[in-house]
Amino acid sequence: MRSLQVTITANPPDRLDKALARDVPEEASLSRSRLARLIAEGAVSRGGEVLTDVKARVAEGDCITIQIDDPGAVETVAQDIPLTVIWEDDDLIVIDKPAGMVVHPAPGSPDRTLVNALLHHCGETLSGIGGEKRPGIVHRIDKDTSGLLVVAKSDRAHHGLAAQFERHCVTRRYLALCYGVPDAADPRLRGVRGTNFEPGNILKITTHLARHKTDRQRQAVLFQGGRHAVTRVRVVEAFGTPPAVALVECWLETGRTHQIRVHMAHVGHSLIGDQTYGGRRKLPARALGAEAVAALEGFSRQALHAAALGFDHPVSGERLEFESPLPPDFSALTAVLSGCSSSPGDTSA
Repeated sequence: MRSLQVTITANPPDRLDKALARDVPEEASLSRSRLARLIAEGAVSRGGEVLTDVKARVAEGDCITIQIDDPGAVETVAQDIPLTVIWEDDDLIVIDKPAGMVVHPAPGSPDRTLVNALLHHCGETLSGIGGEKRPGIVHRIDKDTSGLLVVAKSDRAHHGLAAQFERHCVTRRYLALCYGVPDAADPRLRGVRGTNFEPGNILKITTHLARHKTDRQRQAVLFQGGRHAVTRVRVVEAFGTPPAVALVECWLETGRTHQIRVHMAHVGHSLIGDQTYGGRRKLPARALGAEAVAALEGFSRQALHAAALGFDHPVSGERLEFESPLPPDFSALTAVLSGCSSSPGDTSA
């Protein structure tokens, strides 16, 4: 049995389960339904008082204790799956994840995940996370997003990395292809709530994010409740005459589920290939050319790549910075688009 302490932050929702779902650390991986079960089981308390009603009122500053059973033996099997390892030592490993690989086993994806591959690759070098010889997942990227991911191999690394993610001091930069071109000169974009432009034509998107009310697989933009989320976007290159598609660099001040995908859809520039948040739009063949339109319409995943990752080594304190080139499918798509390039984006900092 382990205890998790959660401090309720400002303007909490009007019931215990919602407040905990908002404020529990993401790395705890506790869904609202799981929290509701823990409340019903008497595993949640405040100041020694057991809280068994999900509708119980909470206030800012309340310290809530959640008792969680220690996980049992790891049932996830080790599988010999090729990995692209960028860095590895006794405490952590950095992987360049291919698109199509799920990070952690879940209903619908019980195996062939990154965790299965890491159990095989790391073997006895795993010193244990939470009493188990397992990799410590401190952040995730979506199944169909490619790119860099750091995973802890020891408890000390797990705690240190999780603290850095909680403080939002990990550098994460992504490359993406989106419909249209986010530009400060666009009056429509300046009218979208939660947006403003910073020097260098950098679009800043500030909202809250929470699970969609009716589709629990999606996230939704909110301005009250949910979790604070900030994304910045810079145009790297625009394609088409007039411009119809852009290669953009996105970097995260916070790291919420689907954050870039949701934010880009919110501002009307959803990602190429993103069926969940953007769907397929009609692309102008006159602006891009038939070859480019066919390549864009045939791209079968969201065009999103975790291209850069930086953090302080949780044991040595050394600053580590990693970069990943575009994977072949994404690179081939940009090569086709380069033939109809409109103009480079502002590359100033």
